[in-house]
Amino acid sequence: MAVIGFASVLTVLLGTVSALGVFNTVVLDARERRRDIGVLKSIGMTPRQVTAMMVTSMAALGAAGGLAGIPIGVAAHHLVVPAMADAAGVALPPFMVEVWRAPLLALLTLAGVVIAVLGALVPARSAARLTIATVLHNE
Repeated sequence: MAVIGFASVLTVLLGTVSALGVFNTVVLDARERRRDIGVLKSIGMTPRQVTAMMVTSMAALGAAGGLAGIPIGVAAHHLVVPAMADAAGVALPPFMVEVWRAPLLALLTLAGVVIAVLGALVPARSAARLTIATVLHNE
């Protein structure tokens, strides 16, 4: 029970760090794409469309990260946990090693997308609120 609680706390912490990493990435992406956003807004793109464009691009990156990270994480778990148990001289029962089931893995992949979307909302909305003159003047 303590192992599950510890793993749950680490999962929440990693999710928080991931959301902050996505937030930082979107802020930097918005700054790099200021000119492009200004041009798109000048030809008629609405702030809602700018927000949707940026959030969608981050959601795609979140899905790709989830699809790549889940198998790597499961493989690392199957290598590291038994090695740690052997080093400590402890025999782990099979239910302690085989904790990943398909529905949980699907939820974790979806969590990658949700974290990406939530981390992207605030910077995407602030980039969408910029006026065309402000964006092109700063170039």
